[in-house]
Amino acid sequence: MFVTPKAKIFGFLILISTLFFPAKANPPLSIYGALPGIEMAALSPSGAHVAVIGVVGNERRLVVMAGNTPIFQQTIGELKVRQLDWGGEDRVLVTFSKTIHLAGFTTDKMEAFSVLIVPTDGSKANGVFDRVHNVQGGVFGTKAIIQKDGRWFGYFGGVTLATNHFDKSLVFEDGNPELYEVNLESGVGRRVAERAGGGVRRDWVLGPTGEIAASLDYNSSVGTWAVRNATGQPIAQGTNPLGGIDLIGLGATANTVIVTQQDEESAEYVYKEIALSGGEPKPILQENAFSDLIVDRRSKRTVGFTLDQDFPETHMFDPRREKILRAAERAFPGLHVSLIDWSDTFDTLIVSTWGNNDAGTWWLVNLKTGQADEIGRAYAVASADIGPVKVVNYKASDGTAIAGVLTLPPGRDARNLPVIVLPHGGPGARDYPTFDWWPQALASRGYAVFQPNFRGSTGYGAAFYRAGFGQWGKKQQTDISDGLGELARQDIVDPARACIMGGSYGGYAALAGVTLQKGIYRCAVSVAGVSDVAMYSTALRNNALGDRTLVRSLTTEIGETSDLKEISPLHFAKQADAPVLLIHGKDDTRVPYEQSKWIFDALRSAGKPVEMVTLNGEDHFLSRGETRLEMLEAAVAFIERYNPAGLTAASAK
Repeated sequence: MFVTPKAKIFGFLILISTLFFPAKANPPLSIYGALPGIEMAALSPSGAHVAVIGVVGNERRLVVMAGNTPIFQQTIGELKVRQLDWGGEDRVLVTFSKTIHLAGFTTDKMEAFSVLIVPTDGSKANGVFDRVHNVQGGVFGTKAIIQKDGRWFGYFGGVTLATNHFDKSLVFEDGNPELYEVNLESGVGRRVAERAGGGVRRDWVLGPTGEIAASLDYNSSVGTWAVRNATGQPIAQGTNPLGGIDLIGLGATANTVIVTQQDEESAEYVYKEIALSGGEPKPILQENAFSDLIVDRRSKRTVGFTLDQDFPETHMFDPRREKILRAAERAFPGLHVSLIDWSDTFDTLIVSTWGNNDAGTWWLVNLKTGQADEIGRAYAVASADIGPVKVVNYKASDGTAIAGVLTLPPGRDARNLPVIVLPHGGPGARDYPTFDWWPQALASRGYAVFQPNFRGSTGYGAAFYRAGFGQWGKKQQTDISDGLGELARQDIVDPARACIMGGSYGGYAALAGVTLQKGIYRCAVSVAGVSDVAMYSTALRNNALGDRTLVRSLTTEIGETSDLKEISPLHFAKQADAPVLLIHGKDDTRVPYEQSKWIFDALRSAGKPVEMVTLNGEDHFLSRGETRLEMLEAAVAFIERYNPAGLTAASAK
């Protein structure tokens, strides 16, 4: 089998794919800061139609293609789209979220999810619960999309409101969702499974015709859990004091389901396949360090897995599908290929590619014709303007082996460069040596950008992940600066011209780099960072609503509340030794906006140089193009002021 990429580009994305800039000029920051030209795509069951969230001209739209021909377009503006699905061949399901403000709850805002059913014939779109009058408050998960009796049905979690017996109004009674079946054509829905009650969270896995194959009940107060089959018989049960227990989907083999839970000792997530008839759960993929199981979006059957390595690699359990996937990858030599979606027969695929000369390209691969058509490109960056990316291995001060990702400025020698250290969020996450809009934007301005995968990062085994527990502001912090030291030792960067920047946990690390540490960085930029770990942890515990497992997990990963002031930059504001820029979305539901406001006031009171940018209408994840660009422009201007890329080491002092 041989797949030939074609130079043909879908007409509606020509502007995206051909908007290039001269290699010698800095590309405008809007190329990186705006939402990508292609954000996501999904294939219809037959593979005949492609749904895309992308930019057409200057508008962000949902576009549906049949072959090379657009058959439907709808402007979506700043809608925060999280997922695309198909409900048959003529309806697209658009999952989106919005920040809503609450009153009378333990938190003042939350990110609520909804699902729109969008007919491709241009008729009116509706929410999945619009015709289910007693379900309000959003959608709590799409459990399956299934065809039966010639019609398509979606299965969604929804919170059922009770009826007030006095005035027949609807009132909130229990926040745990129940399972609803919705006819995607008529919008008519019905409840097919009830919540567990008593503070127990219930989840479901469905069979091929919409029947409940298995359910999981989890009591977050004590950590007990049980998986039951369709008859209600317990087929597996136990206790997980850390709260990491989930029902993934149908197993790779017939009549099984897959459950994952976080091991109490190793903190590693262990996956087990359980026969629906009962019996001893069997661990799966023990020999592979994988990041994700691949679950078919329509059938919810587990069909493959992704190896977690510098270049993640997807594998399919079915030999035919595995052969097809490997052939598709060989068609793009020198590039990393990610599988995005596939038709039910797996003869049409959507893949994306990236590499040192590819800023992200989306392809429709047709196995019948042996061709790959370009759908569009994520970022309109010319090859000469893409900063080369590589992995740098080094040893921390205590001898621990660490790896980091280094993005170099395009067209410059990798010697004595100014540098921006960009630790990732999480901290249970990692960075990969790929095209990433954030470091690429900084590199385009002449900076080396270093993303250290400090201890506590994922992808390097359970021991490495566990080594980060209780190390906020401690070994995780010195792992970051030790990486800077290694780059200086190799003469790649000038350590006298270093700034630190990051988002979420990375924002915390940026603040810690100029308060808990001293004399390393010329400036710090914190985007939605934690400044008071004690208050942050306390807020999470208070919002746990009796979830003792969450409290245990927080204590394990962050530390005891009584010790957290010692690692909180807020309490060391007077020691700040470099200018600080704070950037925070006003609608952040993950790290409260007040975390930045508190340290802004403390730094200003201490007479330290500090600035703050508020991103109105933005959440924790920089989901909106306008405010994402606002963040990038403010950060670059600040860094260039305090650490100009053109300065030499001597003049920077």
